[in-house]
Amino acid sequence: MEPKRATRTELQPILEELRSREPVFHRPEFGTSRADFAAMTDESFWETGASGKRYSREYVLDVLEERSREPQQDEWETSDFHCAEIAADNYLLTYTLRQPGRITRRTSIWRRADTGWKIVFHQGTVVAEG
Repeated sequence: MEPKRATRTELQPILEELRSREPVFHRPEFGTSRADFAAMTDESFWETGASGKRYSREYVLDVLEERSREPQQDEWETSDFHCAEIAADNYLLTYTLRQPGRITRRTSIWRRADTGWKIVFHQGTVVAEG
């Protein structure tokens, strides 16, 4: 039932760059301020949360700014990364995120820009038990 996924050899360096950025917004080495988060998101960025709700870039930036006021220790583990080029300089990254109490499949679309990597879209889907 599972699809066969293999990142092409020539995309391995891209996979490693993007793997280091996920889970997105949880890597302090890429910044912790609203300005940092804004710099890493494309102007058209939006997200579908694990709840199924859609969130605008501005809403996500507001939430991240609020969270940065009282940082919490994140407990997570990532695995099963896959990267595919979907258009010139645009990449689909998928992976599994394990957090206490839930497992989600994550999908991000990243664009390589002159100013660095920009996330265009992100989605989390809760893995059903059983």
